[in-house]
Amino acid sequence: MLNLVSLVLILLGVGLLFTPRRRLAPSLLGLGGLLLLLANSFVVVPAGHVGGVFNILRGVQDRPLYEGVHFVVPGLQQVVLYDARVKEVTLSAPHEGERRADTSIRARSKEGLEIGVDVTVQYRILKDRAPKLHQEVGPGYLETLIVPQVRSKVRDAVGLFNAAELISTQRTALETSVIQGLEETLRQYHIELISVLLREIRIPEAVAKVIEEKQTAEQQVQIEINRRKQAEIAAERRVIEAKGERDAAILRAEGEAKAIELRGRALKNAPEVVQLTFAEKLAPGVQTVFVPSTGNFLLDLRGLERPSR
Repeated sequence: MLNLVSLVLILLGVGLLFTPRRRLAPSLLGLGGLLLLLANSFVVVPAGHVGGVFNILRGVQDRPLYEGVHFVVPGLQQVVLYDARVKEVTLSAPHEGERRADTSIRARSKEGLEIGVDVTVQYRILKDRAPKLHQEVGPGYLETLIVPQVRSKVRDAVGLFNAAELISTQRTALETSVIQGLEETLRQYHIELISVLLREIRIPEAVAKVIEEKQTAEQQVQIEINRRKQAEIAAERRVIEAKGERDAAILRAEGEAKAIELRGRALKNAPEVVQLTFAEKLAPGVQTVFVPSTGNFLLDLRGLERPSR
């Protein structure tokens, strides 16, 4: 805004030079020049940005300009603003219907197959190192540094794996390998790597079909192995149950035999118990009394009954 006002005053001053009121021209020109000088003496660094200062006498200054208003010497100091917020770059093939260039990465797998990789990289510059970034790389660091390094590290990492591994078990390992290689390189150039996201990995269709058929066959084999294991487990369970039933029957038989042995021993030691038990088993109507064998006689209780009245 201040630049606009100063330019208007300067133009008015120039215009008055060719009119009868040309005596006002120097004042307008001076005021416009002063405002223009003041406008270029202050630099506002927006939120999330950082400024690199180039001094025409001493080169790039070590201390960056952080958010806020800063005073600079017009004509002596030049400020270049850098966005220090998290940014991303995506290298991918266009989807169906999209009209844009194919920026995806083409790499060779361990067995030499061509692999297509879509990747998104998130990054941000290190604020306190912005002057070094400005001095060594410049504002075009995305095209001159990040994109070439991403392509190089992805190609190197893909070459460590077979195609089948990349689309199955080693996707995370591939991502980790890219991160390890890219993180150190970007930090050397004062850029922090936030994350690497593998969006898609494409292998030749014929190879993908063969891999799919192989995986299907392996799954069928695994299913049969699982069924066999389940049958073996069921058979083992039945054997264990039968063994348990057999052991229980043996224990019951041993218990019964032990009980009979103890009972026989007790009866042998006390024969009166046998006679008492035998008498208890007789029907209530039996009128015969057993007496010890040493007495050598039996009593007929009917003969001892009193005649009924």
